[in-house]
Amino acid sequence: MIKEALQYIVGMGKAEIHERNGQDWSDKQLHLLEAPVASPFTAHTLSGLVGYLKSNFDKRDAAIIHVASPTTVTVKSPLNADENRNYFLKAEALIPEFYFDRWYDTEDFNIKLQSCFVNSDDRDVMLKVVGNITEDQVKTVSDDGVSQAVVARVGVATVGNVEVPNPVALAPYRTFVEVVQPESDFVFRMKDGPRCALFEADGGAWKISAIENIRKYLEASLKDQIEHGRISIIA
Repeated sequence: MIKEALQYIVGMGKAEIHERNGQDWSDKQLHLLEAPVASPFTAHTLSGLVGYLKSNFDKRDAAIIHVASPTTVTVKSPLNADENRNYFLKAEALIPEFYFDRWYDTEDFNIKLQSCFVNSDDRDVMLKVVGNITEDQVKTVSDDGVSQAVVARVGVATVGNVEVPNPVALAPYRTFVEVVQPESDFVFRMKDGPRCALFEADGGAWKISAIENIRKYLEASLKDQIEHGRISIIA
């Protein structure tokens, strides 16, 4: 224990520099004292991010906007002498919750269709089908593995065969509300319960469209700053 303590005390002494084979060596490990960098605060809209950048509140010479995903955009500074960046702001989209690949009962599914999706023809057809089926009717479904047909009310007192659209083109709210919500294909399925589910069928291509929509919005909103070289956008 005494030996280790003495070694620790010796190690606390001033570092000595030695030259070996044309290189400088220290007899102690050295740690770089890096310049401090800013931590981000969070906004939840693109308009808030644009307002911050236009105000130049932090007196930045330049900034980089990184569209990291359909729901996240960051604002950072160029690299400093330590190869680090100030992290000024992070914008995170607030989007309603809808779980794909999950079965909902018809009441919950009906509400989710109306609150989490942009109005469209396919959405309206699905609402009519989902709102007019019962458990017994789903059990007598006609299913060829791709499309389904169920017996549903088509009038006040009549029933008829209604084909369930498949695939369906829908635009869920899944990026910032200031930009166009990208439309993509989904597999719509039903089973006894009755229960309904949507399964994504575009391989994630919607994410590229959403990022592109964000980039276009920022370019239009920050045109002057971009032209004067104060802001760069990476998407």
